[in-house]
Amino acid sequence: MPEPLLSIRDLVVEFKTDDGIVHAVDGISYDVMPGETLGIVGESGSGKSVSTLALLGLIPQPPGRIVSGTAMFKGRDLLKLKKKEQRAFRGKEVAMVFQDPMTSLNPVLKVGYQLGEAIKTHFPDEKDEAIRARVIELLRLVGVPNPDTRADQYPHEFSGGMRQRAMIAMAIANSPSLLIADEPTTALDVTIQAQVLEVMKTVQTETHAATILITHDLGIVAEMCDRVLVMYGGKIVEAGDVYTIFKAPRHPYTIGLMNSLPKLTEDEEWLEPIPGAPPSLINRPPGCAFHPRCFLSQGRDRCRADVPELRMVGDGHYAACHFSEELVDFKSKFAEAVPA
Repeated sequence: MPEPLLSIRDLVVEFKTDDGIVHAVDGISYDVMPGETLGIVGESGSGKSVSTLALLGLIPQPPGRIVSGTAMFKGRDLLKLKKKEQRAFRGKEVAMVFQDPMTSLNPVLKVGYQLGEAIKTHFPDEKDEAIRARVIELLRLVGVPNPDTRADQYPHEFSGGMRQRAMIAMAIANSPSLLIADEPTTALDVTIQAQVLEVMKTVQTETHAATILITHDLGIVAEMCDRVLVMYGGKIVEAGDVYTIFKAPRHPYTIGLMNSLPKLTEDEEWLEPIPGAPPSLINRPPGCAFHPRCFLSQGRDRCRADVPELRMVGDGHYAACHFSEELVDFKSKFAEAVPA
């Protein structure tokens, strides 16, 4: 079995606020294997984005603070890199696609120039002609029409979908080993979302990069990912391959997420939301953070008193629930759509 490309252990990230300490990421551990697509899913505030921003040194410090943990990538702990090392590392070994390209691109610089700067930062001796050729090649790869003309346009002359394609081109400019995509389709309409996801599939096929895909959309996870982590309240509550998670989830929160999705092959008059609201990350409830919203808890003392450990419940399948065995016969409403 190959070695993990990225191995995160016991990562804890906090933010100091006027109201108290926000426990944004609370001791998560996971691996990313070479070439795979790992989905991280959960509601807003679950810690999805913060956990990956910490890897790239993009947590504002203060108020943020990486309390503990390691993130081993090709023999180096990313959390211990100095600022200069981080700048050399970002965009070359690991790159990120953010969810809003309009705020990520400089509005007064041409798109081609910005892509060229991403290359020149790491290869300062590269000739301008070679950089120009690479920029056009990248824009063509991500499906931007007339790339030689488009390279000389400004971000406002690109549509939302084209801007996101340009951001993907910038992320892969230096052939990184790991690509992190943080809600890359959130600001786009459904048709453009599908096109951008196809671009990401093409890019991964061409570059063989591993991908961490952060999203709140289980539909995107089903289409794009090999494995999935489900996060809630700063912790991983379920992990496994995407087929197992969709066919036989073993955590009530994952089941709640699936029940809130429409199934297009059935006429569903009402979707079933998860009751209540996500927990405060300043004053989390004791025991299992999900127990106030959980259909399985039913007020049981153990749920209210003890924090459940993430434990194996099947082959490569993990869940953090005291009573996950009670869900062993549960079949999700998407089970029939999942290959046996």
